[in-house]
Amino acid sequence: MKKSGFIITVLFIILAFGAGIYFKDGAIKFYSSLNRQVKDFQQTQIGQTISQVEKQILSPSPLNVGGIENRVVLLQSKIISETNLQRQENGNLSALTENLKLDQTASAKAEDILKNQYFEHISPSGIGPGELAQKYGYDFIVEGENLILGNFSSEKEVVQDWMNSPGHRANILNVRYTEIGASIIRGIYKGQTVWVGVQEFGLPASACAQPNDNLKIQIDSEKIQLENLSSQIDADKTQIDATNSDSASYSQMINDYNQLVSQYNSLAENSKSDIAKFNNQVNIYNNCVAGK
Repeated sequence: MKKSGFIITVLFIILAFGAGIYFKDGAIKFYSSLNRQVKDFQQTQIGQTISQVEKQILSPSPLNVGGIENRVVLLQSKIISETNLQRQENGNLSALTENLKLDQTASAKAEDILKNQYFEHISPSGIGPGELAQKYGYDFIVEGENLILGNFSSEKEVVQDWMNSPGHRANILNVRYTEIGASIIRGIYKGQTVWVGVQEFGLPASACAQPNDNLKIQIDSEKIQLENLSSQIDADKTQIDATNSDSASYSQMINDYNQLVSQYNSLAENSKSDIAKFNNQVNIYNNCVAGK
């Protein structure tokens, strides 16, 4: 019986020693896996570059068509409807939505031309189409301005004169625009009674959805948590290496270590998923800004 008990005790010690080796080998294995996770995660770029919006302004040379003064009354609303009719008839393009801020921009431009007796996209005070639109609260990615001066028989003639000019036609048929504002007013220019027509086109900044700022903040927070976990794991690894495998606390140290590794791996996977979502949002935004 004593001999049998001795053998059982020896076997128990051998098994315990073997388990210690197993735990330690398991820890090393986990750590190697962790190192690969860290390397993979570090190679995952958090947030690709967001394109800086280079506001595009399209402003063909102003069109002075002359013409004989008459008593025709021209309406701003019909300028817009004739413009959308041209878009429909030339490529079945989407109709432009009237925007109050672009209407205000167009009216201010027409009035300024008559007040200061110039006929250019840049005013004598140095204000261009983009700056004027922003003054009236219109933030844009692409903005265009058509100017015309003269006497006309109808709104259709006004828009047709623009259509006969390549640069102005390109503005009217630009597929990127979604909004329009217009103005048509009569006044004295260089001693003659004329109509001044202005079209303001725009693709608003809101048309391109910005990447989610909260998601980026979450990713940054996860990165800090991962760095802290990595430091703690390194410290625990050092302690495990310095501890005898038959120590009473060794098994618990291994368990604690493996839990940290598991926590790191889980957070790293979540963070990589968040990064992929954010990068996709950035790509969509960049393509929208670039008109792709």
